[in-house]
Amino acid sequence: MNPVDLDVIQRKLTSMSENLELLQPIAKLSFRQYQEQVYQKKAAERLLQTIIEAAIDINNHLLVGCGFPTAEDSHQSFLDVAQKTGILDLSLAKELAPSAGLRNRLMHEYERLDDAIIFASVRRTLTQYPLYMQAVLQHITALEDSQAEGKPKSR
Repeated sequence: MNPVDLDVIQRKLTSMSENLELLQPIAKLSFRQYQEQVYQKKAAERLLQTIIEAAIDINNHLLVGCGFPTAEDSHQSFLDVAQKTGILDLSLAKELAPSAGLRNRLMHEYERLDDAIIFASVRRTLTQYPLYMQAVLQHITALEDSQAEGKPKSR
């Protein structure tokens, strides 16, 4: 079993936190303002993409660190972290998992992006992802504590 690299996870959490902070002003816009401000729209799209990608990376890192294979896909990574490791609450994982599909649309622009979906995702991300980060941070804090005591590195 590979140990969880706490530094990698912490760096990704820090990046997520910074990007969530940058989303805050966008969430305060009205939908009309959002639609009219192309730079805000592009910023929101990129920030959402990078937040979701960081979470997917963390998910797979946690899975491997806990002795499991990486998830079969990005959507499943949230569910696997909940079901296999218990790090995430399953209800939160089910709320977060669809964001993997949003990330794919943002990254590959499979279809013309729907402003209403992206704008709603900004607000949803600002609600859901801090809960995700809190759960991961709680887990890595427990790992750091156990490492300091000389115990095994992962669950």
